[in-house]
This record gives sequence, C-alpha cells and structure tokens, in this order.
Amino acid sequence: VQLQASGGGLVQAGGSLRLSCEASGRILNINHMGWYRQAPGKARELVARIESNSTLTYSDSVNGRFTISRDSAKNRVYLQMNSLKPGDTAVYYCNALLVAPHFTGTHYEIGADIYWGQGTQVTVSS
Repeated sequence: VQLQASGGGLVQAGGSLRLSCEASGRILNINHMGWYRQAPGKARELVARIESNSTLTYSDSVNGRFTISRDSAKNRVYLQMNSLKPGDTAVYYCNALLVAPHFTGTHYEIGADIYWGQGTQVTVSS
C-alpha cells in the first residue's frame, strides 16, 4: 500500500492551494483519510479528516478556510486550502486508516493499519 501526495507549493498570503493524495495497492477498505502537517520545530498535528461515513473533522486553526473531500471510487482525498496564512507553512502529510493484507514473513494477514504519504511542502509568504 502506498499513499502519494501532491499539490504543495509556494503561495502568497490569502492565496489558495489544493492538495491531493491517492492510496494504491491491495486495499480492502478505507476507514478514514486525512491530512496532518508539521511545521519546523513543532509536533505533527491533525489538519482535517474524513471518515468513511463522510463525518468531517477540522482543526480549529483551519476550520472555515480548508475543505477536505474524498473520491472513494479512486481512493483519493483532497484538501482545498483557501485564505492561506504564513502560519499554515508546513510539510503536509496525507494519512489513511485502511484494511489491507500484509505479509508477516510466513503468511498474509488482513488488518487495519495507519499509512502515511511522503509529505508535500506548503509555504505561504507574507
């Protein structure tokens, strides 16, 4: 299983960016997908998450400015980021809790695990 994120970049304050992330591989079910971010010197924090039943969660700092959405048929999650601020500058990671077979060394087992994408840099200039 792999998560491939894209869409980061450099934007001026007040601008917009759209991040995309696709999960690929032998995926049986996706429980939730979401986005985290990590700024220099800070801990990784949840930005937004969408559950399989479409329940949405946003951090207080992005609520009203960011929108998470999902294309379940393509195993993709998107993060539309509007009214960006310099404080949004960070590496953004997509994340998924999904069910997939994994090899234990002797046999395959099916289980739910957390998977992470490689991270994409978002820089907002003032």
